[in-house]
Amino acid sequence: MFRISSNGWGADMDPNSLSLSLHFSPLLPGAWLPVALTLGTLILLLSLWKNKRSWLLRLISFAAFLLVLLNPAVLRENRQSVPDTALIVVDQSASQTIGKRKERTDAALAHLQDALSRYDTLNVRIVHAPADGTLAQDTKLFGAIEQALSDVPPARRAGVIFLTDGQIRDVPDNPDLYEQFGPVHALLSGEKDETDRRLKVLEAPAFGIAGQPVTLKYIVEDEGVRHNAPSSRFAVVTIDDHNAPPQTVRVPVGTAQSVNIKLTHAGQNVVEISAAPLPGEITQANNRSAVLVNGVRDRLRVLLVSGKPHAGGRTWRDLLTADPGVDLVHFTILREPEKLDSTPQNEMSLIAFPFRELFEVKLYEFDLIIFDRYRLNHILPPSYFSNIAKYVEDGGALLEAGGPSFAGEDSLYNTALKSILPGAPAGTVIETPYRPSVTPEGRYHPVTQDLAWPSGPEGWGRWLRQIPLSTEKGDVLMSGVEERPLLILDRVGKGRVAQLASDQIWLWSRGYEGGGPHAELLRRIVHWLMKEPELDEKALNVHVNGNRITVESRDHETNELHIPMQRPDGRTEKLTLSRDKNGFLRHSLMADMPGLYSFGQGENKRFALVGAPESAEFQDIRTSEVPLSPLVKTSGGGFIWLEEAPDVRVQYAPPARRYAGRDWIALRKNNAFTVQDVRETPLLPAWLSTLLLLGLVVLTWWREGHSP
Repeated sequence: MFRISSNGWGADMDPNSLSLSLHFSPLLPGAWLPVALTLGTLILLLSLWKNKRSWLLRLISFAAFLLVLLNPAVLRENRQSVPDTALIVVDQSASQTIGKRKERTDAALAHLQDALSRYDTLNVRIVHAPADGTLAQDTKLFGAIEQALSDVPPARRAGVIFLTDGQIRDVPDNPDLYEQFGPVHALLSGEKDETDRRLKVLEAPAFGIAGQPVTLKYIVEDEGVRHNAPSSRFAVVTIDDHNAPPQTVRVPVGTAQSVNIKLTHAGQNVVEISAAPLPGEITQANNRSAVLVNGVRDRLRVLLVSGKPHAGGRTWRDLLTADPGVDLVHFTILREPEKLDSTPQNEMSLIAFPFRELFEVKLYEFDLIIFDRYRLNHILPPSYFSNIAKYVEDGGALLEAGGPSFAGEDSLYNTALKSILPGAPAGTVIETPYRPSVTPEGRYHPVTQDLAWPSGPEGWGRWLRQIPLSTEKGDVLMSGVEERPLLILDRVGKGRVAQLASDQIWLWSRGYEGGGPHAELLRRIVHWLMKEPELDEKALNVHVNGNRITVESRDHETNELHIPMQRPDGRTEKLTLSRDKNGFLRHSLMADMPGLYSFGQGENKRFALVGAPESAEFQDIRTSEVPLSPLVKTSGGGFIWLEEAPDVRVQYAPPARRYAGRDWIALRKNNAFTVQDVRETPLLPAWLSTLLLLGLVVLTWWREGHSP
């Protein structure tokens, strides 16, 4: 079946019309038609060779025979026009927030919507991509385009208009796919001849040994700049590790640089590197970068002093020796000076307490000091307790686990440690079974929050002794008998102190009445004393989810916390963290520009990277025609710079070779339609075909019979 059709439409004629076409439906199957044509031709030639009379009538008869075999008919079609679909793609990636790009994009979108609204046969779809406007994503738009045009056949696609800076990362590299979009145009939102300076971190370790230096490598690159003068080939870089005054260096542009940074403490160490802005550059969002290096203690040196042998001593020793990163120095006082017996001195195998070496010479080499059931016994002179108090104020850590002696005259509270201990003894000892519990304050503190145990807090085993304490400072995280303080944590100067008002935690390690989370609790206490960031209740925690930044703190001392925030462009704002229903101080905001945000100050300073400068989105953020150029040129589209032609003219025109000019673009008018009704009328009905063929045969026979 085949046909010859012509409806005579002009360029701007309405496709809602009646179409007439000549339609052929051969009476023979398609494979037999050439056979019949060949046989008929051979018979005709043979007859002409033998008898040349009436050759014209024979030729006419043969042609009539073929016409009857082709079975011509007139096909009438009622056609209904179908609107074309044009797509406007609005780039809302990170680089589109720079300068006046977003402003120009919004204005161009409104102009296009108004200009295309006058075409009734054009369906305009608008796609914003990335769909959620996440500044952290690279510019990938073609997935959204394919989804938006999935229900539109290529014959009804009028074209695609991009509102973008041109830096699109997922342009198809297959030229065969370019035709399916129709004419593609790019309205560029940036400016010509843009310049930009970028600071890029080339190498930064994720971990390092606390107290030792690590090496960072970075490079400063200038895009779109010709460094004619020697002075312009250098950039001023500021390096700030927040533990010393920032250092400023002058480095050559385009050359990798190295810098050594000393990790001053365990946990998160933040190094901020920034390059001075380039005159006239389009953004400073990628001039800064923060490097987060986790400091790991090479060895944790712990001094454990047990006042006397007892069942709980093994609990402390097992916990500390189980960690291969801990160097434990453990002394247990077995024989006090006032103890008199007849044992000769030369037969004793006890080691003398090296108190001067431990508490004067090498005191600051220890990361943590633990006093376990210690009582005053005239071994340590009073001046050494003053040394310990100063050691804590200078940044050291002390854990005191009190036994019955802490409530008597031999209490450590009667020394210089009184100034740093948060709990004062009441002078009595409570010996009755009780179940330790977490206080309301402790439910939100990272040390005691969600302590894991199969039976839960209600199934913790009971302890049998507690030293009543009165507290004027510190955080009470656990309580015992009659809700008296059981575990107290406090900050003293630069150091920290923990006080446990019982020597019975060993019952949990032995599984008494089901036991309890002794190992996890002691581990968290020790790590809090070591200033591990994840257990610091006053530390700021910053989370980034797309464009949303959430800043939170577990600080319970206030219902509002005011902190500074520095934006990527250098502006500073004040944020207020308010307490939510879960007990956290929290503030959430939507980032409106990509780059590095900082929150807080000093050691508590935290950073958030939105649209990370290391991502492809920030490798080159200058407006460019290059990524889209193959697609635009192949499709017959064009580039328009919105700074030069903000009110670009838009046309809806028939198919052509070119759809764009200096200040105009055009969408393709496909004149697509659907057929509503079809009628077929044969040109040669069966009776007419029979009469025609018989008549020609009779005429030919008669003519040849009467020819001389």
